[in-house]
Amino acid sequence: MSEGEQPEEKSFWAHLDDLRSTLFKIAGTLLVFFVGFLAFMPYIFDHVVLAPCHSDFFLYKYLTKFSEAFPLVSQFSSPEFHIDIINTKLTSQFFTHLTTSLWFSLVFAFPVILYFLWQFISPALYKNEKHGAIMAFGFGSIMFYIGVCVGYFIVFPITIRFLYEYELSEAITNMLALDSYMSNFLMLNLVMGIVFELPLLSWVLSQIGLLHRSFFKRYRKHSIVALMILTAIITPTGDPFTLFVVFLPIYCLYEGSAFLVKK
Repeated sequence: MSEGEQPEEKSFWAHLDDLRSTLFKIAGTLLVFFVGFLAFMPYIFDHVVLAPCHSDFFLYKYLTKFSEAFPLVSQFSSPEFHIDIINTKLTSQFFTHLTTSLWFSLVFAFPVILYFLWQFISPALYKNEKHGAIMAFGFGSIMFYIGVCVGYFIVFPITIRFLYEYELSEAITNMLALDSYMSNFLMLNLVMGIVFELPLLSWVLSQIGLLHRSFFKRYRKHSIVALMILTAIITPTGDPFTLFVVFLPIYCLYEGSAFLVKK
């Protein structure tokens, strides 16, 4: 089909059949991933989800070595760090098993789901529209996964360790509930995945004429302040090194977005 040629038209019922087939494929894919993660979740939970609870997590080892040379991140210099997770509700472990398996299924099945959705919508697009949509879907997926990795390997470990070791009074003993740990785990990783969609959002706004490259130069100082506030919210710590570690990739996203928009 050429660029000016009309997409093939189908009847309403034909579109409905295609949509039903697509939904069945998506549901089947999620079910397969869900069953797989459900079976292996105890191992994944111990070695992946709870890995930041132990001092042998690779980021802690690196920061401990760094703090030995530079006393800037002293809160990460205790090799005996350990978080004990407690369960205060009878059903929490069961539902955590289910919800975590579903969350992992959605994240890892995301490219397959996008492929099925693409099969459904691509017949209605022109050739040039297909090219733009493929680039947008592919780039958005990659950036989302990079954001989730940054959240898991950097943002969440730093945040959970700082907050768990924060001491208002020596008379208070920290005990972290399973529900609290999981809500922060899922929320921070999801937030970082969404934050890393900034370049895609900038590109879309540029394509529809709402954003131009001059914006990034004109409001760079304001954006740095806003990004620093966002970084402080994501990682509530006064440690300048920790703030810099989280701020750097977010600022790089800002500068990278400028190259994706029109002049």
